[in-house]
Amino acid sequence: MTLKYNAPTVLTFTFISTGILVLSQVLWQPDTPTLTETWFLVPGSGQFSPKEINHWVGIVTHVLGHGDWEHLVTNLAYILLIGPMLEESYGSDRLLFMIILTSVFTGIINIFFFHTGLLGASGVVFMMILLASFTNFSKGEIPLTFIMILLLYLGREIYNSFSENNISQFAHIVGGLFGSIFGFSGFFARRKT
Repeated sequence: MTLKYNAPTVLTFTFISTGILVLSQVLWQPDTPTLTETWFLVPGSGQFSPKEINHWVGIVTHVLGHGDWEHLVTNLAYILLIGPMLEESYGSDRLLFMIILTSVFTGIINIFFFHTGLLGASGVVFMMILLASFTNFSKGEIPLTFIMILLLYLGREIYNSFSENNISQFAHIVGGLFGSIFGFSGFFARRKT
């Protein structure tokens, strides 16, 4: 029996995210910004500076940075559960492209509309959750699983957006919308099996 690197996009994402958190905690000095805060965070509106290269980098990399172990493990549990199935259905390159597109759009929206920074892969998680509901559907159909997941997951996020917390429900909602678009889109059509 051999060990197989069965989902390269998902596994690489997992190892990089974990490595970033480890390095951020090991290299952190009191009273200084961590590696995560410097290179893996999208600043909120009014804080983004076009002159700061790390602010531009954060638009893409914020999905790799996490505030603590609980944040990382919660996101990776979903990504490792759903991601390999999606990678098999859509291909590694397409899934990577979907992750990057979701990251860029959630980052840009955060810069324009929200005052707090954005950190973590929860937008990617919600993209995957909604996209997973499309794994067994034919063109011209709307899967009932999609409707149920849309109501349960995004409905809960819309409801929660009216409460005070440090969770970015908008990133969840945008990620879910991107998963829906990817699921319906012909460009991201599943591979023929």
